[in-house]
Amino acid sequence: MKRDELNDLAAFVVVADEMSFTRAASKLGMSPSALSHAMKVLEDRLGLRLLARTTRKVRATEAGERLLKTLRPAFEDINAELTALSEMRDKPAGTVRITTFKHAATSVLCPALPGFLDAHPDIRVEITVDEGLTDIIESRYDAGIRFGEKVAKDMVAVKVGADIQTTVVGSPAYFADRSIPSTPQDLAGHNCINYRFATSGGLYSWEFEEDGRPFQVKVYGSLIFNDGDLLLTAALAGQGIAYLFEDQITDLVAEGRLLQVLTQWCPIFPGYYLYHPNRRQTPPALAALIDVLQVS
Repeated sequence: MKRDELNDLAAFVVVADEMSFTRAASKLGMSPSALSHAMKVLEDRLGLRLLARTTRKVRATEAGERLLKTLRPAFEDINAELTALSEMRDKPAGTVRITTFKHAATSVLCPALPGFLDAHPDIRVEITVDEGLTDIIESRYDAGIRFGEKVAKDMVAVKVGADIQTTVVGSPAYFADRSIPSTPQDLAGHNCINYRFATSGGLYSWEFEEDGRPFQVKVYGSLIFNDGDLLLTAALAGQGIAYLFEDQITDLVAEGRLLQVLTQWCPIFPGYYLYHPNRRQTPPALAALIDVLQVS
């Protein structure tokens, strides 16, 4: 393959990602008209239309999307290898982009970051909090952090968090004129604060365990949130019973602001896993972060 052909393919990936000749040209250090001409030459060479152009944006055609599926991982592997080669003479550097949800960010990432960033001043960590299941390859993240059962089988997964105890809580004010549930089935008589999944749109069924056998209970109430912190806020306000992680409420229970119920029924979840694409070379900055976060 000639150098110009390789350059045109690399430029095509940038145009498809930016969905704009102007923004892509700025990234590539060339004029929009020159970039547009290069894309027209590439399309003529292949005999296929790769980009659909409108007055507002540019998007890949079906043929373009097919080509991108090959080009993106190939160029990412090349960039990762070039970065790895440069890190053979320098310290790990660059940006690590991670998607996760809020509890994992606060319980796993945030406690480790101060020491990590002090030790690696040339690394920048970008964390995106997303309660849904983001496709890290399509969205161009270096890694994600989720529960193990949510990680795709073709990913490399590393455990980065201790096992997590679940709990059911309510405020003393809520229980002042209500009986405390003794079994999960008793929740039918209570105002339970529901959580709605961002990805599926369904409501979370509370998970319990009896003699090692897991089961789920659908609960009902007057409040539904898609944010765990709001569940806690509503429970503290006496607006119902919430299903949370124990590390979220330890201090609040000690202060007498929340009461734990159904403790013998609440299961322990396996901890969080950091996962990333199965590539020949893990970017050094990501590898350094994994070394800090990994637990046995």
